[in-house]
Amino acid sequence: MQLAIVIALTGTALAAANLSNQGWTVWSPRPEIAPRGYVDAVHSHRGEGRSMVLSGDSNPAVFGGWQRELRVEPGKWYRLTAWYRAEGLDYAPRQVLARLDWMSASGHRTDQPDYATAVAAEGDWNRITLDAASPQGASAVRIELLLLNAPRATVWWDDISFEAIPAPPSRTVTVATLNFRPSAKSDPVGEFIAAISRTVPRNADIILLPEAITLVGTGKKYGDVAEPLPGPTTARLGEVARSRRAWIVAGVLERENATIYNTAVLIDREGRLAGKYRKVYLPREEVEGGITAGSDYPVFRTDFGTIGMMICWDVQYPDPARALALRGAEMILMPIWGGNTTLGAARAIENQIYLVSSGYDYPTEIVDPNGEVRARAAERGAVAVWTIDLNRRIRDEWLGDMRQRMWKEARFDVAVDPPGRK
Repeated sequence: MQLAIVIALTGTALAAANLSNQGWTVWSPRPEIAPRGYVDAVHSHRGEGRSMVLSGDSNPAVFGGWQRELRVEPGKWYRLTAWYRAEGLDYAPRQVLARLDWMSASGHRTDQPDYATAVAAEGDWNRITLDAASPQGASAVRIELLLLNAPRATVWWDDISFEAIPAPPSRTVTVATLNFRPSAKSDPVGEFIAAISRTVPRNADIILLPEAITLVGTGKKYGDVAEPLPGPTTARLGEVARSRRAWIVAGVLERENATIYNTAVLIDREGRLAGKYRKVYLPREEVEGGITAGSDYPVFRTDFGTIGMMICWDVQYPDPARALALRGAEMILMPIWGGNTTLGAARAIENQIYLVSSGYDYPTEIVDPNGEVRARAAERGAVAVWTIDLNRRIRDEWLGDMRQRMWKEARFDVAVDPPGRK
């Protein structure tokens, strides 16, 4: 096939009748739930031609859409790009689907479809992109632009392209997480720094320390060790980060005027405070000790990828990890005191994300998106190290790319009212 096949619906001569000449047809599993498909001469992405339209046609069971089949080579990488604008949607991520369905020479599906989940809005139009490898045994692909359960919706599709691309290079990060608990009360931060020097390899890209490293073992109260950020502790960790050219994540107690937060800090390779996360879910004991809860789930873009942070009790609840993953985090760094390891694995699995923990009464480990422990520091003073390729696709043999499926099949549109809200 050609390097690029561009399917741009432009030009005044285009009519509904010749869409089939381009290979586009409207498909549905049952005629009674098929969307209405037609060509619109008014709306187009560039304002100079026509677009393919799908209408829900007041049918709550509507499912189907435009499809076209093209030849592919097994093992090659391809990029689908498509533009759409829509009206009348209830929840676009679930109701508007662009996917690649890989087919064998006999016309059978060779693997699970790949769903486009990268969407960028530009004015009234949205650009959807998907990079995917053609599975072994595939000789064709069906490009499918679908509408699902959207009776009031009208969706315009335009400027659709499908092209061969180079395979993405590896994007590796070496993660080191420390299992350590200071024995002295005078300078726990100094003990952590000494432990890093003894155990963490020089090639680590990011180093994780546990929760509340300024408090543990001191016998002091939260207010006794709380400090502004940046502050003395971030300065000391910054010296380590700068000397090692590594990122560092650690738990501290942060003071902002009269308010104290349980905070995780992110130090960059230059030793600067690059970000912080204030623990959202506080156990009763911390509330009674005067800690104030945070109110956001920020993500941070590093030189190797996008990360988020959680702290201890956050792992008990599904929404912190879910929010971070939805905002683009590829890895969560979790300083923790103690907690439920089953829930930790669940957070990795349900969000298809890497979860790295450093704990006192919780395992210090690196968990992959399948919930498998890839490295664990079982003894005090040990470090768990693993190199992760963030570009490696993780596919289930039967279910396909679970990260794609979870984002497209998750029912975030079904609201759950909190207790007490009227």
